Amino acid sequence: MAKNAMLAGGVLVAPTLMAMQPSSKKIRMGIVGGRFGRSFQWHEHPDCIVEAVSDLIPERRKALMETYKCDKSYPSLEEMVKDKNIDAIAVFTEGPNHVKHDILCMENGKHVISAVPACWGTIEEAEKLLAAVKKSGLTYMMAETSYYNQATISARKMFEKGEFGDLYYCESVYHHDGLENLFVQNGKRTWRYGMAPMHYPTHCTAHLISVSGERLTEVVCNGWGDDSPFLKDNVYNNPFCNESAQFKTDRNNTFRADVWWKGAHLGSESANWIGADLSFYSDNGRSGAALIKKSKNLGKDDAGFVQSKPEMTLYDQPDWWNTNLLPKPLRHSSGHQGAHTFLTHEFIDALVNERKPSIDIYEALAYTVPGIIAHESALRGGELLKIPQFNEK
Repeated sequence: MAKNAMLAGGVLVAPTLMAMQPSSKKIRMGIVGGRFGRSFQWHEHPDCIVEAVSDLIPERRKALMETYKCDKSYPSLEEMVKDKNIDAIAVFTEGPNHVKHDILCMENGKHVISAVPACWGTIEEAEKLLAAVKKSGLTYMMAETSYYNQATISARKMFEKGEFGDLYYCESVYHHDGLENLFVQNGKRTWRYGMAPMHYPTHCTAHLISVSGERLTEVVCNGWGDDSPFLKDNVYNNPFCNESAQFKTDRNNTFRADVWWKGAHLGSESANWIGADLSFYSDNGRSGAALIKKSKNLGKDDAGFVQSKPEMTLYDQPDWWNTNLLPKPLRHSSGHQGAHTFLTHEFIDALVNERKPSIDIYEALAYTVPGIIAHESALRGGELLKIPQFNEK
């Protein structure tokens, strides 16, 4: 066994992915955003203390205090960032405000973990966020759940062991009908009203990038819309409910992504990884996850042509959250297919051990920026566009 690896749940993993013993160093967290922000486990992590919470709405602020068993709260993020006892802030505010709020936190000396996407709709925002992270010298992490979907963890391990052979294709879908219910609240339009699907791409793009490390370099995207009122009048000038994109990677591979808000579909947040030797279908549409291997056995299709018959075996998806990849208090199921406890642990562990988190600023922009360009392609009728790269130098 390699010196820098250990066994976890019967699988070889790097030591940075292992849950270490509790540290004497405690990270004091502030949490802003009383909806999605309540679905994490900061109060359960042995190296974390929830110092304070914040939300503009009193009821949500109270709910945050109850969730995290915290008796200190602030009526706004602008007030909370002044608290010198806080080391880091989890920003779970509206998508268009992420960059503004992340920068505010860093300007006040706080490390940041932010909800997705990293930036909203423009390359200028991406550049602004990157500049702020580099200037601050602080830790930034994006809380992308698809990185830690249980199937994605499995795919990453298969890739690291070379089981796919040449992983030449990946397809990912984020089919989420019903978001219109969040477009209007208390008679007012929310930030989600009419938002472009590909401005929220990270649940798809992380499925490939976090597994193979590839970068998306070119895209062709098409959109579909109907007569919905929210497509005729929104601040984003977005005419699409659904967008489907085909990307080229820096290894000349193909990645397909769907982000759909509407339609008669099953609804899914899943991916399939297709290789020369092995393919992993996280949901094969019939019986759950499956592995497909190329076979030497020959058969005939319904037209009589001889072809190799693939071997399909059902894949018993491990619950990675129930292994020593996590500290014991976090070994339970959580949101987005078990991802939330992993995101909680990754951020805290990175701060305690003063290391780079898995989804740092460069990884976050690699997930987010391709969607911005994909939407532009759709607005141009499916024009092929280059994707700007943000690489660490």
